[in-house]
Parts: sequence; C-alpha cells; structure tokens
Amino acid sequence: MSGRRGAGARAAMTAGVCVLAGVVGTAVLPGARPAGHAERTAAAAPAAERAPATCVGPEASLRPSTADGPAVRRIKERGRLIAGVDQNSYRWGYRDPATGELSGFDIDLVRAVAKAILGDPGKVVFLAIPTNQRIPALEKGKVDIIARTMTINCERIRQVAFSTAYFEAGQQVLAPKTSPVTAFDDTLKGKKVCTAKGSTGESELKNESHGASVLTVPNQLDCLVRLQLGQVDAVITDSALAAGQAAQDPSVRLVGKPFTTESYGVAMNLRDEDLVRRVNAVLEDYRRGGEASPWMLAYRKWLAADLQGITAPPEPRYRD
Repeated sequence: MSGRRGAGARAAMTAGVCVLAGVVGTAVLPGARPAGHAERTAAAAPAAERAPATCVGPEASLRPSTADGPAVRRIKERGRLIAGVDQNSYRWGYRDPATGELSGFDIDLVRAVAKAILGDPGKVVFLAIPTNQRIPALEKGKVDIIARTMTINCERIRQVAFSTAYFEAGQQVLAPKTSPVTAFDDTLKGKKVCTAKGSTGESELKNESHGASVLTVPNQLDCLVRLQLGQVDAVITDSALAAGQAAQDPSVRLVGKPFTTESYGVAMNLRDEDLVRRVNAVLEDYRRGGEASPWMLAYRKWLAADLQGITAPPEPRYRD
C-alpha cells in the first residue's frame, strides 16, 4: 500500500486497537479497590450543588496542596494511579510501534502525577477512554484522572473538576492538501465534516456548521481515517491534535486559523478536591525551571516539531 489509502489502512488498524483494548498498561492488583469506591460516589450530590451558579473564567482551579485527603489516600492504598488516556493521538497519547509502550505529552504528565503521589512513575494503570466517555468514566469512578487533551469549559466544570491549564490550543480545520476547504467558513458549505462526539468541535458545529453536514464518531482518529478514505471532506478538531495527525499523514494539512481558544486540563471527579490540589502541585513543579522545566522538555520532545513557537506553559489561575 502507498499514499493516502495505505496511510488510512494503517490508521484504521490503530483505531481498532482502541476499540478492542479497554485496558492498557499495568493490570489492577487483586483485591485492589476500584477508582469509584463507595467513599466517593459522584451521584451523592446533584451537579448543580457542586458547581458555581455562574461561569466566569472556567480555567481557574483550586490552589495546590500536597496534603493527603480521601482521594489521594485511596490511590496510595491501591498502590496504583488509574488514568484515562488516549492511545491513538500521535505526540499526545499513542502506542509507540517501536516499543509497544504508551508515549506522548499526556502520558509523561500522568507519570509525573504517579511519581508525586506514589514515588514511582511506573505505578499507573492506563485505560484507553474514547472522547465521548471521558466524563462518564470519571462520574462512574472508573478512573482517578483523565489526561486526554480535554478542554476546560463552562459546561464541563459542572460535571467534572479540572486542574489548572497545562496546554492551550484551539479548534481548527484539517483537510486534504488538494481540498477547496480553506477555513472554518463558507468553503465548508455542502461538504461532509467529521468531529468526535462529546468534543468541543461538536459543540462549535452545533452552533455554526457553515452549511456542512456533520458526522460524529467516538474518537478523533476515526475522523482522520474517514478523511483518508474519502468518506468526509474535512475534520474539525483541536489544532494540537490536528498537527499530530498532519505529521502522521503528509497528504493532509491544517487550513485557516484556530477559531477558538481552549485550555487543556487534567480532569477529576468533582468530589476529589484533594486530588485536584495535588495535581495542581505537580503542575507547579512541572512548569518550574524555565527552558529546563519538565514542561518545556516534554514540549520539545513531543510537540515542538509540529507546534512551533511556544515559549512557555500557560500561567496557572486559581479561584481560592
């Protein structure tokens, strides 16, 4: 195989792995309590009681702390951090074909959280979570954290808690290099556009489709496969993810400019306030050190080739 058809087949096989492999990494130890142990049932209080009545600056999180609370103690007693991640997003969370290991910017961040709480970056159970299952996985207690290029916004902070922002991106259009689509505008009229269900892209297309018909799929990589197979004309996704997809397939490119500004955060159950504060403490250390900070080292390792010009991580914002 060669060209777009070969690339599409390879990506399709990768996407299939995500569907078949629900658990990746270290298995849960016998007798270990699941992330959703009864000590923190999300349904115990209505979401409206656990979130602000108004939403101004959703990126503002809880101030960092290293004090152990119920959530952190739960993780320590289990001896493993359970993290929901992607394994199909090149550069962010993907299975390295050379090693078979999960790799990427988000994976490095998860390992930093595990090291801070458990003293060992390898004490992680990775669960491959589709885009549209990120919030349910936290609400049902299947995972402790989600680190999966998840945008912080007003709707989501009523459902889950977020760390401070660890990356900033925006929605953008991905299309074949030969496509007449040039931006998120009327060049999409009459075209078929793909985006992930439960994503910010889906929300934007509900507000304004520019005359395009919309296909939603469980994962962003499913959109790339459909684009490669000619089943859709363009993809709406985060610019950061799209840059990785363009690096995978040289026949596609980002067009136009990002039409939103979005901040990625680590998501957690609303009741796990002590874990939110602990993750924010990890992020404080992760940002510290200027050009030699763990954040900048991870950026240069995973993202700089496709997302150039970033000189520092986003500044943290706190609400307390």
